[in-house]
Amino acid sequence: MVKANIVPVGPVVAPADVLNGSPLTPIPGKMQETPQSTKTQLAQFAAGCFWSVELAFQRLPGVLRTAVGYTQGQTKNPSYDDVCSGETNHVEAVLVEYDPVVVSYDHLLETFWKKHDPTTPNAQGNDHGTQYRSGIYFYTPEQQATAEASKKAHQSSYQRPIATEILPATDFYYAEDYHQQYLEKGGRNGRGQSAKKMCNDPIRCYG
Repeated sequence: MVKANIVPVGPVVAPADVLNGSPLTPIPGKMQETPQSTKTQLAQFAAGCFWSVELAFQRLPGVLRTAVGYTQGQTKNPSYDDVCSGETNHVEAVLVEYDPVVVSYDHLLETFWKKHDPTTPNAQGNDHGTQYRSGIYFYTPEQQATAEASKKAHQSSYQRPIATEILPATDFYYAEDYHQQYLEKGGRNGRGQSAKKMCNDPIRCYG
């Protein structure tokens, strides 16, 4: 088991849970290393701007909670501006807590691959920078093996090499509260998008 700390940015602010209002909350003064239940597991994915990536996972049955944040960097408690500077090496990522009885890690990976173009290093669409790189960050050897096999299997679908990094999960810093469930709350245009389970509405990346 990879021990990855989940820590807040600045003051402890709990991201709202899309399912029932209970948050994926960091414990003040402590670092949280495990899921909130022994029956659930954690996963981390990076696939460009975290707003739309989070919504894709919110819609999956079996995903209980999600949060967006920053990981794989060197600076402690980075802000959004710090990450966007490109100087901290953090990536925008989504933390997923899921019930493996309902949704498999393989299914999470399929959602991840479908959500972005994994062959574009440090970029997705009009977003460019190291914070937008593609990544899978594993908590267990089983997740690592499944991720590597999945990457190998999907390579045949692309002419260019897949640039997705597969690394152990490291400290995950919650992004500022306004980023959490951003598209569900309205995005840039104030038009909330559904996070209902199994919703197939096209995701507008910025709202």
